[in-house]
Amino acid sequence: MSDAIRLLDIREDVLSTDEVLAAVADPTAGGTALFIGTVRNHDHEKPVDQLSYEAHPDALDHLRTVAERVCADAAVTALAAVHRTGDLKIGDTAVIVAVAAAHRDVAFAACRRLIDDLKAEVPIWKHQHFTDGASEWVGAH
Repeated sequence: MSDAIRLLDIREDVLSTDEVLAAVADPTAGGTALFIGTVRNHDHEKPVDQLSYEAHPDALDHLRTVAERVCADAAVTALAAVHRTGDLKIGDTAVIVAVAAAHRDVAFAACRRLIDDLKAEVPIWKHQHFTDGASEWVGAH
């Protein structure tokens, strides 16, 4: 595993921005980019009451693959990514990713790639419950 990968996890516990920022803190980094994904109150123009996330047993391995690729393709100093599972309410934090690099442009680009690839490739599924009683599963695959 790349030395730049400081924190990777998928957990039911509440996520901490402070934990993620502390994980990527590095004296050689000139910039840190952070993305926090929260549960919004709508999707497809329909009101959402709540949602839950479920992860495949191999999801952490997939997350590690994504993180390794981001580190290999960019001059990343430090990287962290955590995703929540279980029942979440509107406003709860669902995912936090951060990348530190010597320069801000690298940090921004790598952070964007990290969250985009996580969402596209890591098998974590979202079960949305709408106000009208309907629900739907949304997933990475």
